[in-house]
This record gives sequence, structure tokens and C-alpha cells, in this order.
Amino acid sequence: MRRSLTAGSASNGKRVRAAFTLIELMFVVMVVAILASIAIAKFNRSRERAYIAAMKADLRNLATSAESRYELDGSYANVVVPQGSPGVTTTITLGVTEWSATATHANAPGIACALGVGGAAELIARNEPICQ
Repeated sequence: MRRSLTAGSASNGKRVRAAFTLIELMFVVMVVAILASIAIAKFNRSRERAYIAAMKADLRNLATSAESRYELDGSYANVVVPQGSPGVTTTITLGVTEWSATATHANAPGIACALGVGGAAELIARNEPICQ
């Protein structure tokens, strides 16, 4: 709400420039701060989903490589691990008839994705990476 003040007596009619009150300015700052906190929270959640997507993509690429090698050799023992996404660390355990892998991201602590074929790995994550 703008306040219009007159300087001096009412007879001279001089008007002082309209200004915002301190309360109005504080209210605007508060609204902007609330909107910024909402935007930052959404941005952080989007980044986390992107890190998870990168880990899942790396595990799917590994699964494709492992299955290709199994078709050629009849064994998972000689699987070549493909180049991963930046920041993603993939740990793989290979056997003759089974393999399992986990992926973690440097910027997503506490989140790991797993995928595997054969043995106990099949009970954990078969065909689709599972992230926790």
C-alpha cells in the first residue's frame, strides 16, 4: 500500500514522493524467500533423480555387455566393463553362470543401485536395476 504524504501545510500543496512501508518490503522479501526455498528443494530432488538415472543406465550397459559375452563364450567370466558415467563407480562380481553389480554415485551418498543375473543376485535385482 503506497502512502502519499504532503510536506508542509495543506495550503501549499507540495507532495512528497510515494514510498513503500517497511512492513510491505519485509512481506515481499518473505514471499521471495519462501518461493526460493521451494525451488531449491525441487532442484535438489531433480539432481538426485538424474544421478539415479545415470547409475541405472550404467548397470543396463553392463548387463548388455555381460549378456553379449555370455552368448559368445557361454560364461560371464570375461565380461569387459563398459566406460561408465562421470561420478559413477561400478563394482562387479563375475562368475561362470552368474554376475552381480552395484553402482554408486559420488554426489548421491547413501544411494546404491544393484543388478545381477543368476544365483542370489537374481533374487535381488533381475532385469531392472533396483536402487535404495
